[in-house]
Amino acid sequence: MTHYILTVDDEPDVLGTLGRALRREGYEVGQALSAQEAWQKIVNRRPDLLILDITMPGMDGLALCKQLRSDTRYIDLLILFLTAHTQTDDVIAGLDAGGDDYVTKPFELTELNARVRALLRRHQRSEADNVILEIGNVRLDSSTYQVQIDEHAVQLTATEHKLLRYLMEHPNQALSPFRLLEAVWDYPPRTGDPDLVRAHIRNLRAKLGDEADANRFIRTIHGVGYMVAPLPQT
Repeated sequence: MTHYILTVDDEPDVLGTLGRALRREGYEVGQALSAQEAWQKIVNRRPDLLILDITMPGMDGLALCKQLRSDTRYIDLLILFLTAHTQTDDVIAGLDAGGDDYVTKPFELTELNARVRALLRRHQRSEADNVILEIGNVRLDSSTYQVQIDEHAVQLTATEHKLLRYLMEHPNQALSPFRLLEAVWDYPPRTGDPDLVRAHIRNLRAKLGDEADANRFIRTIHGVGYMVAPLPQT
């Protein structure tokens, strides 16, 4: 099956570079010069992956990402952000908005292709392996990307699901950000940005209602990483 990737950037030269690189890898590529145009194209045909620039005039990439994540049809749509190398705040904002990963501009085509392959590959694995995991009163359904805490169910993005699933498959184990980057995002060992993990942990905690340290399902093990453990019974 040929994957369809929609690229969104207000710079035609960037779209041209992305299109040539992705078509060489065998992907079908769509292009949009604005977030508004991208939304219409997504509604008409859902892509397998959205490559989205953050800084654009009018509606920016962050607003489009939030709009997509608020729509149940696109909660699990894979989103790879493009951002300028010096705009660290944009990276965090993009991940908080629901982005799965990011590549900085100017980007290396080898890195871009590797991130695209990794995102599509792990998404296929998740779809092919639907399981239900339960720890205490937390239940994760991999067929729906929903997590249920007692009677309350919330929808996860594709990456939030993969991260929580990996943590729940290794309960009571402290997992470092680099181990999670390798296992969840398919980064090579000891590479990737730990902020990618921190942002998704923060988003997961917000959805799980992990507000008070004493009652957190996803616990921070200082100096090591993160661990899941059953919530105290109330």
